[in-house]
Amino acid sequence: MRLEVATRPSDGASAAMRTARLESDRGALAAVYHHWPEYLIEAIGLGLFMLSACLFVTLLEHPNSPVRQTVTEPFLRRIPMGLAMGLTAIGLVYSPWGQRSGAHFNPSVTLTFWRLGKVASWDAVFYVAAQLVGAIAGVGVAAAILESRLSHPSVRYAATVPGRGAEIAFIAEFTISLLLMTVVLTVANRPRLNRFTGLCAGALVTSYIVFEAPLSGMSMNAARTLGSALYAQAWTAIWVYFTAPLLGMLSAAQLYVSIHGVQRILCAKLHHHNAQRCIFRCGYAGAR
Repeated sequence: MRLEVATRPSDGASAAMRTARLESDRGALAAVYHHWPEYLIEAIGLGLFMLSACLFVTLLEHPNSPVRQTVTEPFLRRIPMGLAMGLTAIGLVYSPWGQRSGAHFNPSVTLTFWRLGKVASWDAVFYVAAQLVGAIAGVGVAAAILESRLSHPSVRYAATVPGRGAEIAFIAEFTISLLLMTVVLTVANRPRLNRFTGLCAGALVTSYIVFEAPLSGMSMNAARTLGSALYAQAWTAIWVYFTAPLLGMLSAAQLYVSIHGVQRILCAKLHHHNAQRCIFRCGYAGAR
């Protein structure tokens, strides 16, 4: 059962909040009719993230790459990889598209906010579906561009696989996901700090790739892992990437609620300091 905010909409409640609740009752067709732009953005956003990941992994890891031939130390190659993906994440969060959809780009993020009562059920279903399609399409576009270079064993479609066993990968994915969601909830639910949520998330992505990637490949995202696995046929411990990130983020949400109360969860948007519409059960109008 989801955690619901036991408050009654006031006269100042946002129209988006009332609309989201109404559309949740109307069903799937109404959700698609009114919110398809946000679903499409989630698909395109994760697709672009996967395209970026494939391009930079190929640049840094393919044996014929000048960068790979020059920088032989794996740790040193993970630094530009981390920076590239961290900046990609930040760019997506602060883009007009990311401001519109809330910049989840991750099924675990969407399902955690659904659990917190901030995302309507049909929106959660279509967000997750869009993210899965977007990740698969993004790797597909990269494969069309890079051809055999992306399938090379040293690149392997940027697949995420355990580096030191499934158990260690599970613990690592759980931990980094818990920390990421803790930071997101702490920053995003404070109106004065909300604008910095994307920067904090991007900084964590960078540091995770640099330091944690040898343990699990650094996924935190079932859609991201599935998108690469389908092309690489890399199914090693795939269960880790479908369970650990979600359990980690749900644990972070439960911990946050137990300390601060569910009324402190204002919205499901990572970046709310903008003029884009909000389709979630938003509490920012009351907070302001």
